[in-house]
Amino acid sequence: MEGPAPGRTVQAILQTVIMGIRGLMSFVEDHSNEFFTDLKLRDTKIVIDGYALFHRLCFNSNLELRYGGDYDSFADVAQKFFESLLACNICPYVVLDGGCDISDKKLKTLKDRAREKIQMAHSLSVGGGGYVCPLLIREAFIQVLIKLQVSFVQCFSEADRDIMTLANHWNCPVLSSDSDFCIFDLKSGFCPLNSFQWRNVNTIKGTQDCYIPAKCFSLDALCHHFSNMNKSLLPLFAVLCGNDHINLPIIETFLSKVRLPLGATSSKGRRHHRVLGLLNWLSHFADPTEALDNVLKYLPKKDRENVKEILCCSMEEYQQSQVELQDFFQYGTYACPAALNLDLPEWVLVALAKGQLSPFISDALVLRRTILHTQVENMQQPNAHRISLPIRQIIYGLLLNASPHLENTSWNVLPSQPLAFSEVERINRNIKTSTVNAVELPKDHSDLSKLTELSLAKRQILLLETLKVKQTILEPIPSSLKLPISVSCYWLQHTEGKAKLHHLQALLLGMLMGPLHAIINSPDKEDLREDGARMLYEEFQRVKEQTRPGTRLDLDTAHIFCQWQCCLQMGMYLNQLLSTPLPEPDLTRLYSGSLVHGLCRQLLTSTSVESLLSMCPEAKQLYEHLFNATRSYAPAELFLPKGKSN
Repeated sequence: MEGPAPGRTVQAILQTVIMGIRGLMSFVEDHSNEFFTDLKLRDTKIVIDGYALFHRLCFNSNLELRYGGDYDSFADVAQKFFESLLACNICPYVVLDGGCDISDKKLKTLKDRAREKIQMAHSLSVGGGGYVCPLLIREAFIQVLIKLQVSFVQCFSEADRDIMTLANHWNCPVLSSDSDFCIFDLKSGFCPLNSFQWRNVNTIKGTQDCYIPAKCFSLDALCHHFSNMNKSLLPLFAVLCGNDHINLPIIETFLSKVRLPLGATSSKGRRHHRVLGLLNWLSHFADPTEALDNVLKYLPKKDRENVKEILCCSMEEYQQSQVELQDFFQYGTYACPAALNLDLPEWVLVALAKGQLSPFISDALVLRRTILHTQVENMQQPNAHRISLPIRQIIYGLLLNASPHLENTSWNVLPSQPLAFSEVERINRNIKTSTVNAVELPKDHSDLSKLTELSLAKRQILLLETLKVKQTILEPIPSSLKLPISVSCYWLQHTEGKAKLHHLQALLLGMLMGPLHAIINSPDKEDLREDGARMLYEEFQRVKEQTRPGTRLDLDTAHIFCQWQCCLQMGMYLNQLLSTPLPEPDLTRLYSGSLVHGLCRQLLTSTSVESLLSMCPEAKQLYEHLFNATRSYAPAELFLPKGKSN
C-alpha cells in the first residue's frame, strides 16, 4: 500500500481524524518518560473508545485502502486484536460514539474533517498516499464485535464522558487515541493506542501468564511538571487550547494579548508554543474561577459575559456523565437524559444503543442533517452518494414524525419546508450543504413509534419497492444475499451508475466468498465438494493478493463500485430502520475491494466466469442464481458484445 501523505505519520493522520485537543497528544508523547508509566496489562477490564480503535486497526495494519475496503482483511485484524486481549485475560467493553447532539456544536469541526477526507481520498485516487476509512467500516466493526461476543454500546451522542465515567466506576484504564483523555481525571489512567503493543503479547517469566506491554498516561505527573498545578484547571486549558466543541475567534484575541510563559524553550517547545505557554500560565492560578476571571480581563467588556458562558459550558464536557453505562452492560438498560428529553420512541433508543441503527439515523432524526462520507472515487464526477438519494428520501420520510419535541425547534427547517432535510456532501473537491425533501409516506408508515408494529410483509414490501425489486426474483437467492442482490438490482437500474458486464460479474463473484468459506468450514462436508470450494477460494485469494502492489487504480471502475457501496449502505440503513425484513448481510465476506477490482481486470483480459467456476459446481450454480436475478434489471446495453457498448 502507498505510504501516508507526505510528511505525515499514521499517528499524525489519526490525530486529525480522532477529535481532541490541538497539539496536546504530540506534546505529552514528546515527554513520554515523564508523563507515562510502563504497564504490563492483564487480568483487567478495559474501556475502549470504539471509534479510535477501528480507525487505528484500519490505518495501521497495512490494509489496502484504495479499492473501497477489504472488509475480510479488516475483520481478521480486528479478530486478532480481541484474541490478544483474551489471551491476557483482559475483558474489553467497547463504547462507540453516536450521532451529533442537538446543539450540533461540532458541525464546523466535522465539516473541516470532511474537507480533509476529500483531499486524502483524491490523493489516493491519483496514486498518492492517504488514509480514508472504507464506507462501511463501522458496520463491519460492529459485526465483528457481535461475532466475537465482545460487549459494546453505541452512545446517543459523543462517547468521551460516558467512557470516562464507566472507567472510573470500574476503576479500569481507557484505551483511545483521543487527547481529551489526557484531561479527564481517570482513576486507572489512559493508555494511548499507538503504544498499546497488542501484536507483541509477552509472558511473565516463570509463569504461563501473558500481558500486553502498554504505556499509561499520568495526569498527576503532568500537573507536577507544571508547578503542581490544580487538576481542575485542565478543562479550561483544553477549551483555550482549542478542542472540537469550541471555535471562538475571540480566544485568539486573548492569546495575542497575554504573554504566555514558555519556560525553557527547546525546538520542541516552539512546536508546542500554545500548549506549553497555556499550561505554564494557568499553573499560576489556584482554581478555574480565578483563572477564568484573568482570561476575561483581556477581552472587550461587551464580550465577557457571553464568552464566560461559552467557556463554562465547554468545560462541562470534562465532567462526569449522567449516563451509567454499567447498567447497559449488566442489565441492557440505557438511559441518556439528553435522548429522553427528545421524547423519541423507546424502540429507537434501544436500537441505537445496541448499534442496530446507525448514527446517520440519529443525525437525521435529531438534526434533520446528515453527512455523506467521501470514498476513493472519481472527484470529477458527481459524488457517489447521488445514486442512493431516492433510498435516503424514503428513510427521511419514515423519520418525519418522530417526536413533537423535535418540531419547531430553532435549528429546525423552515416552516415553509416541512419535508426538508440537509445533506453535507462532496461537490468536486469541496463540500456543500444541499437540501433534499423527504418522501411523504402513507399514514400507517409515517408514525415512527408504530413502525415496529407493521407486519413483516408490509415492511418487506416497502423495502423492496424502494429498491425497485420484485420479491419473486429473490426466491432462489440464499437469505444472507437477498439484501445485497436487491441493492445490486437497484444499482443497475440507475443511470448514474455506468456499470458494465464485467463490473457486475466481478461483484457477484466476490459475493461467493461467504458461501465458499461456509462450505470449507462446515462439519458435515463431502471431501470432493470441499476440494473444489477450497481451490476456488484460494484462486480468489491469489487474485486479491496480485491486485495490491502498485497496480494503477481504474478510476471509473472505482467510482462504479463506490456507487454500489452507497446503495448498499442506504439499503442496510433502511432495512435496519424497518427492523430487518431481510437478514443483514455479513459485510466481512460480502465485498473485498482488492478482489473485485482484480477480478474486473482478469475478466477484461485473460479469463472468463465459466473457466473460473469450473472447479466448483456449487459456486457455479449459486453464481447463476445471482446473475439471473440481477440480469432482469440490467439495461440491455450491458449485454452487447465488447466494443459495441460505449
